[in-house]
Amino acid sequence: MTSFIVGHKNPDTDSVASAIGLSYLKNCLGFDTIPCSLGKISKETEFVLNHFGLPTPIVLGNVKTQVKDLECDRVIGIAPSTSILSAYKLMEQNNMRTLPVVDDKNRLQGILTIKDIAMELIRGDFYRIDTSLDNIVKDFNGEVLVGEDFHVTGKVSVIAYYYKNIQNSLGPDDIIIVGDRYDILECAIRSQVKLIIITGHGEIPEVYLEMAQLNNVAMITVPVDTYTTSKLINQCNSVSLIMKKSGIVKFKADDYLDEVKEEILNTNYRNYPVVNHENVFQGFINKKQIINPGKKKVILVDHNEYSQSAEGLNEAEILEIVDHHKIGDICTTKPIAFRNMPVGSTCTIVYQMFKEFSMDVTPQIAGVLLAGILSDTLLFKSPTTTALDKDSVAELNKILQLDVEKFAMDMFKMGSSLEGFTIKEIFYRDFKEFDLEGSTIGVGQVFTLDIEDVFNRKKQFFEFVEQTHQDKSYFLTMLVITDIINEGSYLLYQARNNSLISTAFQVSAEQGVFVSGLVSRKKQVIPKILEAINLLK
Repeated sequence: MTSFIVGHKNPDTDSVASAIGLSYLKNCLGFDTIPCSLGKISKETEFVLNHFGLPTPIVLGNVKTQVKDLECDRVIGIAPSTSILSAYKLMEQNNMRTLPVVDDKNRLQGILTIKDIAMELIRGDFYRIDTSLDNIVKDFNGEVLVGEDFHVTGKVSVIAYYYKNIQNSLGPDDIIIVGDRYDILECAIRSQVKLIIITGHGEIPEVYLEMAQLNNVAMITVPVDTYTTSKLINQCNSVSLIMKKSGIVKFKADDYLDEVKEEILNTNYRNYPVVNHENVFQGFINKKQIINPGKKKVILVDHNEYSQSAEGLNEAEILEIVDHHKIGDICTTKPIAFRNMPVGSTCTIVYQMFKEFSMDVTPQIAGVLLAGILSDTLLFKSPTTTALDKDSVAELNKILQLDVEKFAMDMFKMGSSLEGFTIKEIFYRDFKEFDLEGSTIGVGQVFTLDIEDVFNRKKQFFEFVEQTHQDKSYFLTMLVITDIINEGSYLLYQARNNSLISTAFQVSAEQGVFVSGLVSRKKQVIPKILEAINLLK
């Protein structure tokens, strides 16, 4: 089963790059994984992917359990023209009580149940049939004497009378069942009935076959007796006559389990068809399958907290976590591989995994991993930077032969441009929610080379922070505007405690205050705020 490798919400370059790198490694090791993004990628990440010729990962809206995640019962559908008897035999052979009826493109046309067949035997019209000649021949293991396959509709009669008693009562709408009664055969042929079914498989003189041919009367012979033929003939009808066509409770493969569960529990059908958006039949689900549903399999990179991860993560099966942040609140029901290292980038950890498995790194993967490290360490200016990050970049660059500083500045320039973005888009570009000592705070961070553009809109930024603070009821709401060149950050904030910012960063509590050397949210901003919260209690 495919596993999804996902980074955190509001994905940055390290998050996307580590997902791509780890997915490549896993697939080389024989696993089936797909790298994903939990949102639109940034311009910086787009620059990196374009530079190294890599496709943009798919955007994964959530990892909630969907109908397609269940182990559907795979059933081959039958055509609407299939006979009722053939459908019943198929059910009996495969111990099934429900069959999908589909067209030639496997699109669902109806549902046939064993109950539908039983009710047809009780309430059906035993005197008319609507089927194909081919169905009748196959169901009775018969033989065509005259004619070719055609659609047979008409009134069925078992002829047991003296032929003179029926001379003027037969016509083109009649299908007759008869034994080797030659007088009846001649009368029926001259009346140009639609079909003659001769029971007992006896030899029919050639003269009658020629006469039937001249009068355009179809004639078949069946090996069973007249009584059996009369009992089974209406079961040769097409299933389209008795299948359920409307009011079918069906689900799309992309429907979420929590949306369909109530419908299934409140209805009393044995099976529920699953289709795609083009109504193509996928299989059946039942109540047993929703009690023990399948789950999406996910591997998390660059985060390990529910609030930063995909919606519905609690419904998924977490296989592995690779991260460089503090231990969060994610828990699992069984042991998993959890790799957490105090380095500046998740890409550094992924690269170490390549080395551990002695796997070659392609230039494309080397490029995206190198970019992820440079991005998260701010070209080694971040206090989160370690010797391992620097060594990893040096080793990866042996493959690439880049001018690392020039590449990094080009990447930052592309990624830090705020032109064309709304206040809201900038605020939520890299936004994370944290629970610190029971106090929920929201911190957005933006890296830019264009501080002037931010301060030209300082009032609007502050108003947005203030409104968000009220709407979310955070203890602290803050936008950290990091100046890459000057290696520090400007703070716009709203807090329940007016002393929080001055206590945390030892600066005056004013909007837009600059904190020199403050560039890392993970290693500087959050720890300092946590320390201040504890001091102010």
